[in-house]
Amino acid sequence: MAEETRTGGCLCGAVRYRLRGEPFKSGLCHCADCRKVTGSSFLAYADWRPDQFSVEGDFETYDGRSFCRQCGSRLFNLGPTGAEIYLGTLDDAPNAIKPQVEGWCRRREPWLPVVSGLPMYPGDP
Repeated sequence: MAEETRTGGCLCGAVRYRLRGEPFKSGLCHCADCRKVTGSSFLAYADWRPDQFSVEGDFETYDGRSFCRQCGSRLFNLGPTGAEIYLGTLDDAPNAIKPQVEGWCRRREPWLPVVSGLPMYPGDP
């Protein structure tokens, strides 16, 4: 069976990334930083190991969060454990990556529907 490959990138196409295999973690985050970074009520993300992630193009990083220098699209966080991808930047939607955890639920908007069976944490999971 072939390994799953996903691609994604920014709005203007100047930054492109490739993901091999499945993420080791996925979730939703309602923390203040994720809300500010996305301009939305939460961030949907998934994490891949360093050897599963490759990127091409010119991007900037601020406080661990990377974005396209040209169009400003927020893309991913790069760290020692790998790449945390903002799922909205994947090329294919829907992408079938189901969240495994939901964090910072004390900041969660009350109008959001609950994802059945998803563990919810008041702060970091």
